[in-house]
Amino acid sequence: MLVVLVGLCLAVGALGGWVTADSVKTWYTTINKPSFTPPNWVFGPVWTVLYVLMGVAAWRVWCKARPDQLRVPLALFAVQLALNLAWSVVFFGAHRIGGAVVVIVGLEAAILATMVAFRRIDGLAALLLVPYALWVVFAAALNIAVWQLN
Repeated sequence: MLVVLVGLCLAVGALGGWVTADSVKTWYTTINKPSFTPPNWVFGPVWTVLYVLMGVAAWRVWCKARPDQLRVPLALFAVQLALNLAWSVVFFGAHRIGGAVVVIVGLEAAILATMVAFRRIDGLAALLLVPYALWVVFAAALNIAVWQLN
């Protein structure tokens, strides 16, 4: 199940990367970005690590929870994963910077809800999502700044 859950997270990341790839080379180069924008090469490695941590966190919950405890935590996990992909589609696919702000705020809320649900089952699983939550806060600040500049 570890391979399945990590693979699922990486697959969502790959799909988001596919949606993003053309825009990074074209549209994204034409918009104004804040001074704290990282170089493009940073995003791939960071997201890869975060997707692996997400998969491991979900696996820990899968292993430690009773079957009747899994529905809510895994549903929240699925929601945050869907919102993660949705952000790439809205920002890079549709070029809707303001819409992406709405999505990323929802994503952060879903991550925090997932962490609370995971913590009830396994504290380490919740802690594994902390880097992800922090990165999304940074990404939200970046998204908001890009929205303001454009």
